[in-house]
Amino acid sequence: MFILGLLSGSVSRLLDIYTQNLGNVFSQMAIWILFGVLISIYSSSKKKAMLNVFPFCIGMLITYYFAAFITKGVYSNIFIAGWTVFALFSPILAYFTWITKEKGFFPKIISICIVLVSVLSSVILFDGFRVYDFIINAVLIYFLFIKKINR
Repeated sequence: MFILGLLSGSVSRLLDIYTQNLGNVFSQMAIWILFGVLISIYSSSKKKAMLNVFPFCIGMLITYYFAAFITKGVYSNIFIAGWTVFALFSPILAYFTWITKEKGFFPKIISICIVLVSVLSSVILFDGFRVYDFIINAVLIYFLFIKKINR
């Protein structure tokens, strides 16, 4: 997962440099929430979800900001701090995300909260909801509420 994170960070930075639209998509929090949800729910246990998501997030951050630094890209210390906090809390978030595929009321509440955070991050942190946010959140809703996961 660390290597996949390293590759994801590199690809994300290259998309920022060479494509306007895809770079915007992969700079938003919603897509990374979706990736974290997919990694978590397809992990075989809560512990594995935690152990899979954390190295993915750390790898992504390392290569993204290293590439931004060496290409003299625009980035902010506030965003670095924010993404680092997100990565450090990712094991806890993965633990709760794994629970979303269980039966009961609490897993549905967690799922609703994940979708709300995804939507609000687009609106509050990234200046509004775009077409790709609808698509990302529709996929997120599908995997959280509709898709059955065999464990």
